[in-house]
Amino acid sequence: MICRIELKQLQGLQDYPSLSLLAPTHRTAPANQKDRIVVKNLAAEGVKRLQGEFKKRDVAALVQNLNQLVDRVDWEHSLEGLALFASRDVATMVQLPFRPRARVVIDETFATRDLVYSLNRSPSYRVLVLTEKPTRLFDATTNVLTEYTTKPFPMVHKGPGGATRLPGGQGINRSAVRDESHRQFFRKVDEALGVIQKTEHLPVVVVGVERYLAFYQEVTKDPDAIVGVVAGSYDDPNPTALGKLVWPVFKLGATLRRTRALARLNEAVSVNRHASGIDQVWRAAFEKRCQILLVETGFEHPADLSPQGDRLLPYGGRGAAALDDAVDEVIEMVIADGGEVFFYDPGVLDLHQGIAAVLRY
Repeated sequence: MICRIELKQLQGLQDYPSLSLLAPTHRTAPANQKDRIVVKNLAAEGVKRLQGEFKKRDVAALVQNLNQLVDRVDWEHSLEGLALFASRDVATMVQLPFRPRARVVIDETFATRDLVYSLNRSPSYRVLVLTEKPTRLFDATTNVLTEYTTKPFPMVHKGPGGATRLPGGQGINRSAVRDESHRQFFRKVDEALGVIQKTEHLPVVVVGVERYLAFYQEVTKDPDAIVGVVAGSYDDPNPTALGKLVWPVFKLGATLRRTRALARLNEAVSVNRHASGIDQVWRAAFEKRCQILLVETGFEHPADLSPQGDRLLPYGGRGAAALDDAVDEVIEMVIADGGEVFFYDPGVLDLHQGIAAVLRY
């Protein structure tokens, strides 16, 4: 798998030609015995296309990188798909948790659409476990949790009601002091999480007893990041057991986010702040106006790019202006400009010709 930061780095690379190879694979035998043949045939197709357009010496470094990637594949430990990315200076391999359509894409940039889809299909998120001893943060993909151990996490509550005893004496409301101390602690937790979220802003599932959940939701500066909560005491959480608890909660929250995005699109249509169809969406993305992009899975659109880059032209299939899939390119533009991308089953966006956007203005 690949994280969003790595994906953005990959999307930022530009060099013509850049070759992307996508192939379905299999986890188990005997089905995986044919994977090697499928990938090698796709690689051979890519080399043939390259050498048909360029002199062999001009693409020798790319071909070498591609062949080395194929040689490095662990055929016995595959997922449902494989993506290989090669250019003169880059050689990257990514396993995919779903089956992509087998294809070779040659373009100025890498075809990362399937990686974007992968992150939406098996997305990354964070799990914040609110306790006094200590509060922990986990990075999560599906039900697999990895604890975030870079300071200040894990965080220990050192104030009154935590590591420090509550004050006594006449007129002291110990409960009020304890509650305010917890609010201050969870405010610090939220600030620490906010710093991490600036690097890669991910949805968050918050875990804790109901009092802590209420305090945290009261003080957080980023309530929209919370996609679900799990109520309970988990002072010493087992990552495996916790992953089984939070994953269904996150999936429900992710489904709700996709539903809300559709509702946002309907609202945008009513006030004429939307784009429908690949041509309108491309122009809006070029102008950095796409706040939310909605795409049907499997929707593709090969096209040539106009000299100014603002319009799509009929597909010619050769040269740097030829885009094997303009949808992949528009996804990359929207993400680079801080927009969100949501994927839907075929037919959901029929009224919008398979792709639509909610515009910022």
